[in-house]
Amino acid sequence: QVHIVESGGGVGQPGGSLSLSCTASGSIYQIHSQGWYRRAPGKEREWVATIRTDTVANYADSVKGRFTISIDQRKNSVYLEMANLKPEDTAIYYCNSLIQPHGTPNRREYWGQGTQVIVSS
Repeated sequence: QVHIVESGGGVGQPGGSLSLSCTASGSIYQIHSQGWYRRAPGKEREWVATIRTDTVANYADSVKGRFTISIDQRKNSVYLEMANLKPEDTAIYYCNSLIQPHGTPNRREYWGQGTQVIVSS
């Protein structure tokens, strides 16, 4: 079994910063990529950023230049540093990991439980 646990988030002010962390654990053979999605109130889930194990990162236009995604492969962890926060960044943020578990040649997506980010003055 594979487990995804997120931490961080909370309440931040417009223009401020917050950070998120996510760690994958369990029966992991290989992690192919990790990333973040978010669901704002009343909206569909949207992709935020993804980083591959070769550290190539991609960002949604809405966060480009403000958010930074990074990984620590030794810890099977991915991080999201959020700067210059805007009220529209308010959402539940979900960690997404594309993992090949031990004992199977197939990759599959694993999701965390979500962590709340609120941007408000």
